[in-house]
Amino acid sequence: MKLKLTLWLLSLLLKRALRRKPRFREQLERMRGLDWGVATEDLSIARYYRMSPKGIVTGKGLPVDLDLELRFRDQDAALKILKKPTQQAFLDGMVAGEVRLVGDSADMNKLQKLLKNM
Repeated sequence: MKLKLTLWLLSLLLKRALRRKPRFREQLERMRGLDWGVATEDLSIARYYRMSPKGIVTGKGLPVDLDLELRFRDQDAALKILKKPTQQAFLDGMVAGEVRLVGDSADMNKLQKLLKNM
């Protein structure tokens, strides 16, 4: 339940940043949008985010056409890494088998740069 709430709150924070933070908006315009999602490996909890300069759409589940997916071993691993979403935390999680990146790692770098401006 905590992970579902965390991912839902993330969607609110992203929408708020788009409205209020010019730097966030500029970065998103430069990227021309990004579609990404977060899920547990068994897909019991999953949420996607379709971000563009015009708006952010979010919902339950993982569509197949996302640019980037972050798949976590379980809820506890997801919460642990998402509380401090640094590049080092994700690398350590990948080495430990707690997180798997589906997609291009360049998109992960774009996402991290964007989230710094929230």
